[in-house]
Amino acid sequence: MDLKKALTLIIAEFGKNDVDYALIGGFAIGALGVPRSTIDLDFLVPADVLHKVEAIMLALGYKKVFASENASQYVSPSAEMGEVDFLHAFRPLSVKMLAGAEPIPVFGKEARVKVLKAEDIIGLKLQSINNNPARLAKDNSDIEELMRSRKLDWNVLKTYFELFGMNKRFSELKNTYGER
Repeated sequence: MDLKKALTLIIAEFGKNDVDYALIGGFAIGALGVPRSTIDLDFLVPADVLHKVEAIMLALGYKKVFASENASQYVSPSAEMGEVDFLHAFRPLSVKMLAGAEPIPVFGKEARVKVLKAEDIIGLKLQSINNNPARLAKDNSDIEELMRSRKLDWNVLKTYFELFGMNKRFSELKNTYGER
């Protein structure tokens, strides 16, 4: 996948169509300074603009291959445009995450894209682990790399860990990476 080409086209269309977004997933982790390979793009978008997202993705040649209340996935027949996944923000917490996203330079500062804060990405990783325990190793690695490389708001993180009943894990990670 040509991440630069796909991201540039999608973000331009979001701008033209007044679609709020934030990058999440592997590309977002990389944008936050943690080296991470990825083969797709992942976005958080408001649920109330999904009709616009679908129109944009279809106009760019993507096919919708999955949709639920929580997420949708589009795949391009062109390998360079690849796969794009969307989480739908409609719960108060995900709407708050989206509102707090910040523009970050990418591609050698050629472009700026909105990316969730590291704490919120960690929160989504915890949700992913909770929903699919088979993702534990990969998502835990991302969580620890973000904790190792960034100054974080541990009060926000504590809320996310408590939400998923991972208080013990929070204490272990805070002892290792917190308040340095």
